[in-house]
Amino acid sequence: MNLPRITILATLLLTGPAAAQLQITPPATTPSPPAEKQKPKAPPPAKKKEAAPAPKSSASPKPAASPKPQLPATVIPAPPADTPGVDLVFGAYQRGQYKTAFDLATARAQAGDPKAMTMLGELYSNAMGIRRDYAKALEWYKRAADAGDREAMFALAMLRISGRGGPVDKGEAVKLMASAAKLGEPKAAYNLALLYLDGQTLPQDVKRAAELLRQAADAGLPEAQYALATFYKEGTGVPKDPERAVRLLQAASLADNVDAEVEYAIAMFNGTGTPKNQPAAVALLRKASRQGSAIAQNRLAWVLINGMGVPADKIEGFKWHLVAKTAGKGDPDLDKQLSDLPAEDRAKVEAAARKWLGTK
Repeated sequence: MNLPRITILATLLLTGPAAAQLQITPPATTPSPPAEKQKPKAPPPAKKKEAAPAPKSSASPKPAASPKPQLPATVIPAPPADTPGVDLVFGAYQRGQYKTAFDLATARAQAGDPKAMTMLGELYSNAMGIRRDYAKALEWYKRAADAGDREAMFALAMLRISGRGGPVDKGEAVKLMASAAKLGEPKAAYNLALLYLDGQTLPQDVKRAAELLRQAADAGLPEAQYALATFYKEGTGVPKDPERAVRLLQAASLADNVDAEVEYAIAMFNGTGTPKNQPAAVALLRKASRQGSAIAQNRLAWVLINGMGVPADKIEGFKWHLVAKTAGKGDPDLDKQLSDLPAEDRAKVEAAARKWLGTK
């Protein structure tokens, strides 16, 4: 019995900086001081809508004509900095000493350092060590962008497209993204690809989107790797290539992209584009389930309840079914099987689910 496959049918939603939050990266020539405090993570973007087949089916649904992956962009190392003071600024930033980073960056920016200007834009934009001020963030990003900093170009584009710090200007945003992408900024290439998929700000062009996704994926951006894998899986904008899709899913999985972990696990379970390895697939489903993926939780429930690739464990399996159900991934077939359990076992399942969810 094959584990059900998932087809990605995501709807593009490119709004504010949450779609691809800029994060400052260290100069490659100088190691950063050890982190003392982790920078708070930006809230994750809204989950994509998945159109998953019924769990007992092993056939893939018909591919979408123009899939539009909605994925957050992440941090990619910046090119080496030429200014020795930037590493001190970034070190303070990494340790969570944002006021110190602000003071150091201010001095460097006044001396004409574009990386320090970008740092000030980041601090103002995210209210780190200073009151949030999008207008000032925009001003500093613009100065850095005019000086040729690709991260500032991308950040400024995101402010322009969201209308923060000034009026919405999608035309300028596109130009800035294109310039940043040309200079090798993977987040810009990725978001520009989304605009080509959306077909509103730019004419829809899936081949151009695929080229930009490949650029970002080659630079190591996990979200781009996952999106490009979907393209190769469905044959959208590129020749259909299941093996290449799986290699991209594997790369994104290694970077902890949860959606890629689920897709890669299912590919390994079914032996699609890669040798079948059900124990490894189940282990990866467990990891994605613990990371909160309702799709993974539902698939894990099926394999544990039915002993597919691992010894059967109905209590653990139905626990994951209930957890997935609370996240909106209900499953009538599993509800029926759960109702057939002895009352004592149902009580164990419900207690295990409550414990995981932190409810009484």
